[in-house]
Amino acid sequence: MRKSLLSAIVIAALALSACGSGGDDDEAAGGSSAASCAPSSGPVNLTYTTWIPGIENVVKVWNDKNPNIQVKVQTGPNGNGGTYQNFFNQLKAGNTPDLGHIEYDALPSFRVQDGLFDAASCDIVAKAKDQFIPWTWNQVSLGDEKSAYGIPQDSGPMAMFYRADLFESNGIPVPKTWEEYAAAAVKVKAAGGYITNFSQSDINQFAGFAWQAGGRWFANDGRQWTVNLTDDKTKKVAGYWQDLIGKKLVSTVPPWTTEWDNAYNSSSAWTWVSAVWGANSIMSGAPKTAGKWRVAPMPQWNAGENVAGNWGGSATAIFKNSKHPYEAAQFALWLNTSEEALALLNKEAQLYPATTAGTKYSYLTNPVEFYGDQKIYEVFAEASTQVTPDFTWGPTMTSTYTSASDGFKAAVSGKGTLSDALTAAQKSTVDTLKSQAIPVKE
Repeated sequence: MRKSLLSAIVIAALALSACGSGGDDDEAAGGSSAASCAPSSGPVNLTYTTWIPGIENVVKVWNDKNPNIQVKVQTGPNGNGGTYQNFFNQLKAGNTPDLGHIEYDALPSFRVQDGLFDAASCDIVAKAKDQFIPWTWNQVSLGDEKSAYGIPQDSGPMAMFYRADLFESNGIPVPKTWEEYAAAAVKVKAAGGYITNFSQSDINQFAGFAWQAGGRWFANDGRQWTVNLTDDKTKKVAGYWQDLIGKKLVSTVPPWTTEWDNAYNSSSAWTWVSAVWGANSIMSGAPKTAGKWRVAPMPQWNAGENVAGNWGGSATAIFKNSKHPYEAAQFALWLNTSEEALALLNKEAQLYPATTAGTKYSYLTNPVEFYGDQKIYEVFAEASTQVTPDFTWGPTMTSTYTSASDGFKAAVSGKGTLSDALTAAQKSTVDTLKSQAIPVKE
């Protein structure tokens, strides 16, 4: 990403008819400019909206220790499930909470709407930059290394969950490259299973594959956005999975369903290339397979490389309307850097920390019984250092995901290909940007 991205986003924001907080200036809206981040006088009450399970237990620890800075939690559905739309409505009305839970891929959308406070203007935030894994900071800086439109909260480095017992009993080597993975898929099919399930609707996984391969979907030259969902690296990934789909070497059941769980619980699906949070998904969805799973690095496109993709991750953002950005920054930093908070977030919601120190805490270095007492988080800690930093999200990702998902569903049913889906998503994304008066290169 380029440092000039910020200026382009500002240009785009000025071109929108519904930017900022309902057209009022910062002072009239009770907000704070990027230049003001001074401590408030007297007691402070903050509001924080999120969908993190068990977050009340985490915030209670803060409130008990900080009587003069109290945080009230407001919970709701996940971002795309309704919370983001609520945020956008609140931005127009000028009544956002002080802090909000926003995923990395959604941050550009809020920046384009000029709705976020640049937390890097707070000295305590600027000094904390080095505590975070570099690429996660890049996700919140949006290309300007001197800015931070959120405090990194968690990340989703990817690796491969696999059924060690099935690979061993069938004499199939655990694949280390995507070429070996495809070869193993043939042997797994002959043994009566599928090497994995290809997600026909969760495009974030595919984005993680493209990220690892070197695909770069969005860019900005300081004047306008470039959309390239069909770059050579992404087309290579699409062609790879299209080949496996066409040969019926992968299952294609809808993710996050009972059918999906059954595929893993019944030993029908042998691997899942997923993010660190997938560990809990397998444990809860496939309890009959306890002790049989292991984790290995993500297959590589070239033997000997060590590159990982990322799937997921989010930030704690401060909205521009907050009257207490300094105290909001204090809370956000505690939430996402203190060992006490990070341990609770992992316990309550299995969040994987975005700090370098967080990946080394004891609760992430212990053996995990479900995975045969393997120290699986050590694999993900290594993967977190192998995610390249220059993957940029666009400002209308919800629309992009919807279009791509429609095409992926058609592709798995034999009506078109994954490449067709990406081509359609490319056009749809450009059309959406133009409809919102966001400068985009044709």
